[in-house]
Amino acid sequence: MMNLMLHRAEGHHEIRRYGTDGILIGETCYAEGVIVAAEETVSAWQAPAPGELAPEHLEPVLELSPDIVLLGTGERQVFPPIAVLKRFAQARIGCEVMDTGAACRTFNVLASEGRSVVAALMPLADR
Repeated sequence: MMNLMLHRAEGHHEIRRYGTDGILIGETCYAEGVIVAAEETVSAWQAPAPGELAPEHLEPVLELSPDIVLLGTGERQVFPPIAVLKRFAQARIGCEVMDTGAACRTFNVLASEGRSVVAALMPLADR
């Protein structure tokens, strides 16, 4: 696991660690995918492989109405089908696609700045 935080943040969720055995948010480890918003919610996410994502897989993310979504696609950056990116554009929500580790680190920075950010994170374990 890659440790990210030495102390507990206040006022927003923080991703403390990530690795092949899961993503630790606060005191809860998620072995599968997870959706985390800076303040509102953390929920398990049964995401398919990045190339199989469809707009309906991201409806829980869109319902949160963030300014930006960080889409963590596992061990490597893998762009989803254009229909997924188009759905974010239609909702006027920015979407950054990156590997899950980069998405975890970026989420912590943006959340600490008070940004309206949601991370949709796929696990690092091989599928």
